[in-house]
Amino acid sequence: MGDESTRMRWGRFRFSVIGSLLAAPPEHGELQAALGELAGRSWRHPTTGEAVRFGLKTIERWYYVARHHPADPVGALARKTPGHAGTHPSVSDSLATLIRSQWYEHPRWTFQLHYDNLAVLVLAAPELGSLPSYPTLCRFMKTHGLVRQKRRARRGGGEPLEPREVRSYEVAHVHGLWHLDFHEGSRAVLTEDGEWLKPQLFGCLDDHSRLACHLQWYLVESAETLVHGLTQAIRKRGLPRMLMTDNGGAELAAEVTEGLERLGIVHETTLPYHPEQNAKQESFWGHVEGRLMAMLEGEPALTLPMLNEATQAWVELEYHRKVHSEIATTPLDRFTSAPSVGRDAPSSEQLRRAFRMQGGRKQSRSDGTITVEGVRFELPSVYRTLERVHVRYARWDLSTVDLVDARRGTHLAVLHPLDKTANADGRRRLLGDVVRRHEPREPAGMAPLLRSLMAEYAATGLPPAYLAGPHSHRSDPEEEE
Repeated sequence: MGDESTRMRWGRFRFSVIGSLLAAPPEHGELQAALGELAGRSWRHPTTGEAVRFGLKTIERWYYVARHHPADPVGALARKTPGHAGTHPSVSDSLATLIRSQWYEHPRWTFQLHYDNLAVLVLAAPELGSLPSYPTLCRFMKTHGLVRQKRRARRGGGEPLEPREVRSYEVAHVHGLWHLDFHEGSRAVLTEDGEWLKPQLFGCLDDHSRLACHLQWYLVESAETLVHGLTQAIRKRGLPRMLMTDNGGAELAAEVTEGLERLGIVHETTLPYHPEQNAKQESFWGHVEGRLMAMLEGEPALTLPMLNEATQAWVELEYHRKVHSEIATTPLDRFTSAPSVGRDAPSSEQLRRAFRMQGGRKQSRSDGTITVEGVRFELPSVYRTLERVHVRYARWDLSTVDLVDARRGTHLAVLHPLDKTANADGRRRLLGDVVRRHEPREPAGMAPLLRSLMAEYAATGLPPAYLAGPHSHRSDPEEEE
């Protein structure tokens, strides 16, 4: 216990020894006999627990101290705080300056390493005074905040990141904030290929209720598995207002970030090298390892389907229905009863189209195709006039891509990969006119601009600026005969 607890423990103990004398004061002349009786008894030491006895004069002193402080006898009987408390007389001013200087130069040294180097410096410079003991040095450094510092991460190899305070937080509404993260399991699973691999647990946690929106184990952490798990969480619980993730490659993939924007979900990322911002998620992993994985220790051949089945049963029937120490209720009760800012979940098809990245492609005029990630897709002939088109696609699923309006983002058509074998049957559609034809009419004759130019040229009165060719006025052969 701390010094304050020990000090007050002595006060309570001393008060219990002489408390009977205050509750039933002895008659005149009988005080010494009562004190002698107390001095002859054995008492349990307040800190060590051993049986001890105290002298008559000691108990008498306690008695009079308590009588002179009727408002707070326990505080008066407590051990007095030494006058030098909080100071370090054995550490001189010059030595304190040296300790601070050494810590600023080497903030990641241990206390023992500081002490060993300080001993060498004191030996070389006797004017610094005597070397304090190791416990004294530790107390001095802790009192002045000279504790060991962690290695600070650097921003892009440049200056180290500034330390920031850590504060607990909680949003006021259900669906106000979700936490998303991956966790590497402590147990390997047996795959269909006979390999042992450490699975990755996708987890999505509601901040206000601590309810697990969805949990699922995967063999790899990727944007594809993230979208697969997140879409299930949305379909099961609804749309949140904000999602917090770390700065991993899967979390920052274009399919994920653009999909969250289309669904109206604010995407917040933790500060680099500050995982404590997602502390609720990190704490939840402790429940997973301490409860779920511990109950699977006896399973010798753990597979991914078996692990997922066990996870769903555990989270729905135990975690969601067990009182959470932080919120004093179960996650399920708080999720269903607390105020919510969530929205209805879109359909599976809408979610599939949302989590796609958008990009522009130039259409090939020769065959009306575009190329996406090395795969050629055919465009409907109605869009053959577009020089550049915009499509949305997921890089892990190129079975189809969506053709969208670049200005409004509306869905226009579903594009399929070019099938050269199917096109070899020789069937071709008749292309319609790009411009709508009018009813046939008489030829319009010479263009108005050319007619105007010829009239203007004739008005100049100049002769033709060319000589007629030798056969420009061919005569009739019969007249020549």
